[in-house]
Amino acid sequence: MKFNTWVLIASAMIMFSNCSNEETNENPSSDAQFPCINGMAGNYPCGDFDLMSHISVEELGGTGAEGNDSWGWTDPETGKEYALIGTTTSSAFVDISDAANPIFLGRLPTATVNSLWRDIKVYNNHAFIVSEAPGHGMQVFDLTRLRNVENPPETFTTDANYNAFGNAHNIVIDEVSGFAYIVGSNTFGGGPHFVNIQNPINPTSAGGYASDSYSHDAQVVTYNGPDSDYTGKEILIGSNENEIVIVDVTDKNAPTQISTIDYSNIGYTHQGWFTEDLTYFILGDELDEINFGSNSRTLVFDFTDLDNPTFKMEYLGPTAAIDHNVYVVGNTLYIANYSAGLRAVDISNIDSGVMVETGYIDTFPENNNTAFNGAWNIYPFFDSGNIVVSDIEGGLFIVRRKE
Repeated sequence: MKFNTWVLIASAMIMFSNCSNEETNENPSSDAQFPCINGMAGNYPCGDFDLMSHISVEELGGTGAEGNDSWGWTDPETGKEYALIGTTTSSAFVDISDAANPIFLGRLPTATVNSLWRDIKVYNNHAFIVSEAPGHGMQVFDLTRLRNVENPPETFTTDANYNAFGNAHNIVIDEVSGFAYIVGSNTFGGGPHFVNIQNPINPTSAGGYASDSYSHDAQVVTYNGPDSDYTGKEILIGSNENEIVIVDVTDKNAPTQISTIDYSNIGYTHQGWFTEDLTYFILGDELDEINFGSNSRTLVFDFTDLDNPTFKMEYLGPTAAIDHNVYVVGNTLYIANYSAGLRAVDISNIDSGVMVETGYIDTFPENNNTAFNGAWNIYPFFDSGNIVVSDIEGGLFIVRRKE
């Protein structure tokens, strides 16, 4: 019997056996396919998160596909929400406006060959897609085409291709400036490769920055944080394998390093995200759990003074699973925690050095081992409260905090 069939049977048994339990009245999302009841959402361990629906990675990417990165898009005309899911074979597009009944609209095949790594970001109603596949470059896809899909799933074609680099690990976009930053490519020593995408279907090269070598991931913001020296500047925070680098990339012809910072027990400086006030930068190190044996460790740095960033604290999660990508919405840190799934952490008392887990849903129920299985990425930025989880083995999970 297929795994998904067992999920449905297990869910039905759990929901039936608890139909009179008080917890069924604690505001589960009424339209969730698998409400979180007594610590389970169908077959998935949970705490305060309902599983709205699930689409397998095989449906999204085809036979043998695995999941990787993800992002989201809200149509400004219709208000519909869409999940953009990377797989080893392609980029999949899913209408999740009815989160309990998502519609797989189709996929955009890889530009060259399959790859474990594919990354997607959005600007001005277009998706920008890179991959570690050799010769892939950057695909550009007009997301407004998703409004008119009549016979899903379709096989899409690109609207533009940018080929000034071949393979790349990641793409970062500053939506204020309209610039994309390709990191981990075969150009500029793996450092940021600048692309002007203000006209999305005519991306143009804008230089790059090679002084700090390979950058695995980054966040770029038009800065309005506590350090008034850099107000209005375009600031890149690079997660560069063995350190964090802060670079002023306002002048694309003369990007300038501001500072660097390292920390104890460096495994692999992987990815991080600012708090909304830009005071703190929260980092996931991908190999510290493997190399040093700790529970899932997330690090916090005080970026009040960009010229002199300092270590603030570390947060240890409840399992030994590897933390991967992290994002902040308000006072909540969302962690894609590989085999431990999505974890939600309250950071409202971060000034006092206190971070507390407040919810989770484990999309890889087999175990919480220190291994590369499970939740690769999350997209928690939809106004509706829907959260996208892209899982290596599981595909797309749409989840929502209990109301």
